[in-house]
Amino acid sequence: MSLNDPLSNTLSKIMNAEKIGKKEVVIKPSSKVIKKVLDILNKKGFIGDYEEVKDIKGNYLKVNLLGNINKCGAIKPRYTIDKTGYEKFEKRYLPASGFGIIIISTNQDLLVHEEAKKKNIGGRLIAYCY
Repeated sequence: MSLNDPLSNTLSKIMNAEKIGKKEVVIKPSSKVIKKVLDILNKKGFIGDYEEVKDIKGNYLKVNLLGNINKCGAIKPRYTIDKTGYEKFEKRYLPASGFGIIIISTNQDLLVHEEAKKKNIGGRLIAYCY
């Protein structure tokens, strides 16, 4: 496993734990971006809540899983998207219209693609989940 992209590693760990039916997964290392992505996934009902555990070697996250994820992953390369280009990437990363989310890094924090569309702003694609 390459350690160059902690967000990608986090989503892979969550995906693998979901596949084998685990109820909890430990995420190391933790970062602000990872926490924000987990907050979005929690708010949308894909994962349960998570807690941050302070450790001598650095903090890690314990994430409770609900078994609601079919597939999730980081989007690489991090495509730039303008306010008119959402449909193309929805077709590429989501199985059906209105099913699943794409997380986008905008100048107004991380948003789900539907919120970014409503606010009429673009950004960079970070991750997807359905």
